[in-house]
Amino acid sequence: MAYTIAFFDTKPYDEASFNEKNKEFGYELRYYKGHLNKNNVILTQGVDAVCIFVNDTGDSEVLRMMADNGVKILALRCAGFNNVDLDAAAAVGITVVRVPAYSPYAVAEYTVALMLSLNRKIPRASWRTKDGNFSLHGLMGFDMHGKTAGIIGTGKIAKILIRILKGFGMNILAYDLYPDYNFAREEQIVYTSLDELYHSSDIISLHCPLTEQTKYLINDYSISKMKDGVMIINTGRGQLIHTNALIEGLKNKRIGSAGLDVYEEEGEYFYEDKSDRIIDDDVLARLLSFNNVIVTSHQAFFTHEAMSNIAVTTLQNIKDFLSQKPLLNEVKR
Repeated sequence: MAYTIAFFDTKPYDEASFNEKNKEFGYELRYYKGHLNKNNVILTQGVDAVCIFVNDTGDSEVLRMMADNGVKILALRCAGFNNVDLDAAAAVGITVVRVPAYSPYAVAEYTVALMLSLNRKIPRASWRTKDGNFSLHGLMGFDMHGKTAGIIGTGKIAKILIRILKGFGMNILAYDLYPDYNFAREEQIVYTSLDELYHSSDIISLHCPLTEQTKYLINDYSISKMKDGVMIINTGRGQLIHTNALIEGLKNKRIGSAGLDVYEEEGEYFYEDKSDRIIDDDVLARLLSFNNVIVTSHQAFFTHEAMSNIAVTTLQNIKDFLSQKPLLNEVKR
């Protein structure tokens, strides 16, 4: 009998990529559209593994019920794991694995796309010309060449981004709790303090993990230290930015523009079609009202290459667990 995996919060593109890669593994895959939560955890009865995404719930109650159903492994098809109670998972004997990197190029390239779209007002220009308005009024941008980009967090994605931005001729300031000085020497970038990065950067891009220390890293106080007109980009985690502080910064013109592929309360909306409903999240609705803000639905990772890597790594994580091999991508407290 084939090993059975239940997938939650799935879309057609998830099924396509996992079905293709599963030809090499031979598991029985069951797909469910709903987010995993206490109301549908009954669907994990009779399965060996559960696979979830960023907006599924992995709290202590859900994990206990999964364990009662015989589930031994929870596979995250994403890098983040803040939606899983790791202590509770350990307590009930569920192993947690993840996909630490899908395609750093995908996210880095998308980050640049947000920068260019905001700077050159490309969405506004496109809307105008579709309406027959070919005026240039209000569409002026700036040369990226010679400007300073502040990169917070210098992992794989950020390093690729830095190389791309250096191709534009930008100056790079970086901040990381664990600086990679060899990389800094190779790329001729400068590690600095957060205060100096805030003070000197024309564009600030967030690439650090979400921890207790980084939650709401961008807040009223940090924004007050930034250059007037700074551009803020977040393709990392929504809660790196205190959204109300961001909105206030946009209103008082301290922040010139913002590109957000993540949002701190995105779970209710992102990856779903809500076009026939009123957005009742007042903060999100306010963000969407600014013509100098781009909000996208957590899609920076979304390339053919990334989806293929996610499927292969997820299925291999489960195979390694079954084979009792070392779990390179296990997540522990």
